[in-house]
Amino acid sequence: MRYHLKLTAVLVSLCLACAVGAQPAPPSDQAKVAIEADTSDASLAKIVLIAGSKSHGRGDHEYYAGMTLLMKMLRQTPGVFPVLVVDGWPKNEKILDGAKCIAVFSDGGGGQPFTKGTRAEVIQRYVDKGVGLVHLHYAVDYPKGAAGDRALGWLGGYYEGGYSTNPTWTADFKQLPDHPIARGVSPFRLDDEWYYNMRFVGDVKGVAPILEAVPPDRSRGTPAAKEHPGRAEIVAWAFDRPDGGRSFGFTGGHFHRNWANDDFRRVVTNAILWTAKVEVPKDGARVDLKPGDMDMTLDAQ
Repeated sequence: MRYHLKLTAVLVSLCLACAVGAQPAPPSDQAKVAIEADTSDASLAKIVLIAGSKSHGRGDHEYYAGMTLLMKMLRQTPGVFPVLVVDGWPKNEKILDGAKCIAVFSDGGGGQPFTKGTRAEVIQRYVDKGVGLVHLHYAVDYPKGAAGDRALGWLGGYYEGGYSTNPTWTADFKQLPDHPIARGVSPFRLDDEWYYNMRFVGDVKGVAPILEAVPPDRSRGTPAAKEHPGRAEIVAWAFDRPDGGRSFGFTGGHFHRNWANDDFRRVVTNAILWTAKVEVPKDGARVDLKPGDMDMTLDAQ
């Protein structure tokens, strides 16, 4: 009897442990976030943040949650008005009018939401007007050919399949350049899916490396990447476009947890301000987080 009681207790404990482990993720507060909330105040620097649709599992490629955080960060700079767009494209394209910068965090590889139909031409019209452009993580991935050529004009560089590589590794950013985007950013180390061996404009004119680190040579996953053992690789860059506009490419952002890093948040926030031609504070943008901000708008399981 005592044996059976002990066995029953063990089974009950195991069942409780399984039940605890199987608890559903906390509900998302995505519905509480204002979408496409515009401003008529021309004195404000309007920045449109385009978040792609759900892509990966919870915690990875969190486009909605990442852009919600960036919206919170940008609001901490006076005179800036961020506008959140979801599902990859605005319901009303007029929301793009008056934007100083359009930032995109979405799927890529030719699957960017703004490559459908005539949307790329819409983006091109704003780029031609000098509007800033930011691509985060997977959004920098374009097919070789016409799309890649357009990306070179937009960003100064892009991820080219078969040439660039996308391993997960811990990048050690030991030095930061003398650039407004690097203001207030300290050297930091972070594990992410940092893309590298990017395809840059031929003369690299206008391209300024922002984050560089030496990846492990075993991570050089393409023949082109293997040609440069030991080389420091550019994983984030600024681009002064020939049209007078500014762009920024950032390859990190696979893991949502990395937004908890102050320097990670600050370099991206600074970059968005810079591309919008908003003066970056001398100590960098404020990027304060409140408890719960990181998990507030995660995608559902």
